[in-house]
Amino acid sequence: MNRTILLSMLCAALLAGCASGPPDQQKRERFQAWENIVRWSEHKDPLLDFIDPEWLAANPISVLDIDRLEQFRVTEYRVRQVVANPNGLEIERRTQLRLYHIHTARERVIDHREIWRYDEESEIWMLHSGIPDPRRY
Repeated sequence: MNRTILLSMLCAALLAGCASGPPDQQKRERFQAWENIVRWSEHKDPLLDFIDPEWLAANPISVLDIDRLEQFRVTEYRVRQVVANPNGLEIERRTQLRLYHIHTARERVIDHREIWRYDEESEIWMLHSGIPDPRRY
């Protein structure tokens, strides 16, 4: 009897763990890929591929914004705070970037807020907050 109860509790715990939202590994890989693109200044197309198409249509990113960002090299990309919704389908990350201006040889530090949402249809994390703005410091 005790063995049956213990076995059913174990199965229930395993099933609850399986239904906890999108896989953590996929989330980590997606966030790491974004950080690498920002860190290594691969702006144009790869950068925009991470942004939700509907968000991008409502909040277009101009060529000037991308050109402005290309004037900087990221010397540090640090995640300062991560806040997840209870449902696990939205994450807010507060990051700090150190940017080195290639023309003036000066460094500035900016704070950037990232809103990530899991798209259940395409099963991928998409950014809903745009690219870092070097004018914010």
